[in-house]
Amino acid sequence: MPSSPKISIIVPVYGVEEYIAKCLKSIQMQTFTDFECIVVDDGSPDNSIKIGKSTVEGDERFIFVSKPNG
Repeated sequence: MPSSPKISIIVPVYGVEEYIAKCLKSIQMQTFTDFECIVVDDGSPDNSIKIGKSTVEGDERFIFVSKPNG
């Protein structure tokens, strides 16, 4: 059984397409690598999630969850 990551980072996403790539790249480039990043789409009406997914494509530490706004 693989070990769990040491920390979890939660990034809420709603209407941040201008900033999401910079935010996720910053997390991705940290020297500490034993983490998971849970990106939660709160029903964002823009392209935030699409941009976020393409920014960290292939990095299994990033988990995307979508839910209706609420």
